[in-house]
Amino acid sequence: MSSEQPSSAATLTDILSRIEHARGRAIQPAPSTTLIAISKTQPVERILPLLEAGHRVFGESRVQEAKAKWPRLRSVYADVQLHLIGPLQTNKVREAMELFDAIHSVDRPKLAGALRSEISRGRRSPTLFVQVNTGEEPQKAGIAPQDAAEFINNCHNELGLPVEGLMCIPPVDEPPAVPFALLQKLARENTLPLLSMGMSDDFETAIKFGATHVRIGSALFGEREP
Repeated sequence: MSSEQPSSAATLTDILSRIEHARGRAIQPAPSTTLIAISKTQPVERILPLLEAGHRVFGESRVQEAKAKWPRLRSVYADVQLHLIGPLQTNKVREAMELFDAIHSVDRPKLAGALRSEISRGRRSPTLFVQVNTGEEPQKAGIAPQDAAEFINNCHNELGLPVEGLMCIPPVDEPPAVPFALLQKLARENTLPLLSMGMSDDFETAIKFGATHVRIGSALFGEREP
């Protein structure tokens, strides 16, 4: 494993350069685009090279995995920002709000209510993204595009939940520009400034459509081991 450590740090500069190049080619890029290094399933020894190289924004998909890894890492790298990019069960909301600076998977009224309850108790309030199921795929979580406006309005006006952005995971068999354009349109219609979209294979296209956050795992760490 140690022989693979330099590869993660060595690709960081290249990925950041590609992000800036894509931003330069975009007609109307977002004011900034944050690279979220997706460290889910990655052991600490593969995360450390990125931390040592100065990267500070990481994404995890499970509360328990993040809880096992990041408190110890944050004791050394206190300025790390941690994003939850996977589904969140309501019984994990309290732990998630203690761990994460942003939650990208607000996808149903019950979860929105649980988040509001914790915030009302004085818990820290992470940046929140509504997950939109742009392809309306039954196997994926997320709000259907036609229901997004009503859900966002309920979050803001009925719950007082500070939703700031949208997130999507495009269908694998569809050109990514189509769902990215849809998500950008929904964000504009609902006056949301943040767009979490784009992964290792399509982040440059996402930047063209105004991505403020791109979620990159395999391009940084290599393919996950089985």
